[in-house]
Amino acid sequence: MRRMIAAAALAAVFAGPVMAAPAAPAKPDVGGAIKRGVAYLKSSQGSDGAWQHYPGVTAVATFALLRSGLTEQDPAVKKAVDYLVSKVKPTGAIFDGANPATALPNYNTALAMTALNATGNAAYRDIIRKAQQFLAKSQFDEEEGVNPTQTSYGGIGYGSKPDKPDLSNLQQALEALKETKFDPKAPVWEKAIAFLQRCQNRKESNTEAWAGTDGGFVYAPDGESKAGSHSSYGSMTYAGVKSYIYCQVDKTDPRVQAAWNWLRAHYDVAENPGMGEAGLYYYYHTMAKTLTLWGQKLITDSSGRRHAWQEDLAGEMIRRQAPDGSWSNKNARWWEDNKDLVTGYSLLALAYCR
Repeated sequence: MRRMIAAAALAAVFAGPVMAAPAAPAKPDVGGAIKRGVAYLKSSQGSDGAWQHYPGVTAVATFALLRSGLTEQDPAVKKAVDYLVSKVKPTGAIFDGANPATALPNYNTALAMTALNATGNAAYRDIIRKAQQFLAKSQFDEEEGVNPTQTSYGGIGYGSKPDKPDLSNLQQALEALKETKFDPKAPVWEKAIAFLQRCQNRKESNTEAWAGTDGGFVYAPDGESKAGSHSSYGSMTYAGVKSYIYCQVDKTDPRVQAAWNWLRAHYDVAENPGMGEAGLYYYYHTMAKTLTLWGQKLITDSSGRRHAWQEDLAGEMIRRQAPDGSWSNKNARWWEDNKDLVTGYSLLALAYCR
C-alpha cells in the first residue's frame, strides 16, 4: 500500500499541476445592446411621432424598433407609423415635400414602405401597393427615354430633379420591393441587372472603359466611387451582391462570385473597406442584411481563416455603443453623426446578428 501511495505521489509530481481548460470567450450581449438602443430611440422621438421631422430617418428608426421585437401596439411605433402615413402622396410616394432639397421621393418612399410593411398590418396594403408602383416607375428606362445602351438604364436615383441613378438608391428600392413581395416577374428586376453590371469592376460583364477586374462595386455606372478613382469599396459591394440575389441571379453566377471573392478578401468589421470610418454604419447594416441573405454563419476569407460574422459584427458594434444606448459616427459624412439615424442602422444590424 505504501508503495502504491508513493508511486501515485511521484506520478503527480512529474505530471505537474492540473490546468483548468481555458474558458470560452463570452458571447456579445446582443439582447442587452438592443434593449439600450430601443430605449434611446424612444427617448429621442419627437412629439409628432417622427425622428428629425424626416420620413427617411423615421422609417429607419421605426423598422429598427419593429425588428427589435416591438409591435405597432407600442405607442412609439404607433406614433411613428401615423407620421409616415401622413406623408403619403396621391402618386403613391411617401415623403415630405416642404423642402425640395431634402424631399428625395424615391429614398424616403423605399424606407417608409419597408417600415409600414414590417408592421404586418393589412390596413397599409393599398399604401404599399401604390408605393411599389411609384418606385417601379421611377426606374430609368424607356418610359423616360433611356434605352438599354445608356449607362443610367435600369437604375434608380433619389427622385429629386435633376436626378442621377446610383447603386445605393437602387439597392434600397430593390430591397423595399422584395420585402413587400413585389411581382418577381416584373421588368424592374431584369432592368436592374443591367445597371448592376455597369457598377461592377468586372470587365467580362461591364463594357464601360473604366471597369477594372477585382469584382467589387462602385457607386454609379459612370465609374464614380466614393472611395476615389474607380475603386471598389465595402458598402457598395455588399449592396451589389444583395441586389443581384434579389434580382434572382444565382449565387454561383460568375458576377456574384466575383463580388463575393472581393468581400472575402476584404472581410472587416472594424471599418468600411476602402472607406475607413466613412459610411461605417450604413456598411454594417448592409453587410448584416447581405450575409443573412447569403445564408452562411461562417465566412471563410481569402486567406482561409473562418469568421463567425454575427459574433464579430455584434462584438464590434456593442463596443462602439454609447452609454446612453445610441450610436453615432465621428465621421459626419452621409448624416452618420445623426444619432437617431445611426442607432436605427445599428439596431437593424444587430437584429440580423441575433
